[in-house]
Amino acid sequence: MARKPKDLTVLHGHRVITGPELRATFVDDDEKADNPGRLRRRILHGVVLVLLLGLIVAGIMGAMGVMSGQIKFPSAIQAQQNSSVCPATTFDYTPPAKVKVNVLNATSRNGLAKAAANEFKARKFVVGNVANTQTGYRGVAAVVSGPAGQSAAFTVQRNLPGSDYFQDGRKDASVDVILTSDYRGLVKPQLVDQTPGQLSCPRESRRVADDSQWPVMPTQGAKP
Repeated sequence: MARKPKDLTVLHGHRVITGPELRATFVDDDEKADNPGRLRRRILHGVVLVLLLGLIVAGIMGAMGVMSGQIKFPSAIQAQQNSSVCPATTFDYTPPAKVKVNVLNATSRNGLAKAAANEFKARKFVVGNVANTQTGYRGVAAVVSGPAGQSAAFTVQRNLPGSDYFQDGRKDASVDVILTSDYRGLVKPQLVDQTPGQLSCPRESRRVADDSQWPVMPTQGAKP
């Protein structure tokens, strides 16, 4: 009895894929890859992924810049302070006899305000209150006046180089001179610059810590 021919497409009960069938499968995949719609979607997905990656990197770099202080954002409050505290007006040098100054000692050095007041008197300034005070300002001296006293404050600053001007809400033309840790005395009378100029306003690092302290109030403590 003749043997039945063996089916070569079946091995152990499983169908064997032939070469032509395998080639046909890959040809179909290639044809799908060449589909224009599919290609556009792949390009779009790639662009979106690149943009997202760029945003993530930019965000990380920006955060690191802010944390390190290399990137600073100006605040609206700071801009308002800069424009309102420091007038752009050019002032003439007012005769000292027309300038009333209150001399306040914000240091622990006894007699500092009195000594400075005597120097102002010797230059014909009208000296008012001489007392102690407290302030958050750090520097040579804070020169404080209302809008009416800005010209007088300019004259005071020309005699007290390195001082910083602050404006408060007083109505008169009086000027407060608040002596702080870096104060070493007035400039020599013959060296006072009497040419017109502008007020010298504080650097950001030397602004008062608490605006509620203006106008300053004398306190008990060391001799003024």
